[in-house]
Amino acid sequence: MNKGPRWKMAVIIWIAIYPLITIFFFLFGKYLMQIEYLPVRTLLITLIVVPIMVFILLPILTRFFSGWLKK
Repeated sequence: MNKGPRWKMAVIIWIAIYPLITIFFFLFGKYLMQIEYLPVRTLLITLIVVPIMVFILLPILTRFFSGWLKK
């Protein structure tokens, strides 16, 4: 299934990931900074953000921008 040019998918991913990570840090940043070991902090963030991206945000955004993606 061709979803359009890769650069357009990169834009869609950025549209989803930037606000998601910003909100995540706004809500949980104080608690995350208490974890001193960076790889553990990154693991926790990605365990939450990646599934939200893949199963919720990307399907919604690809449907919403489908006309633009396929041009």
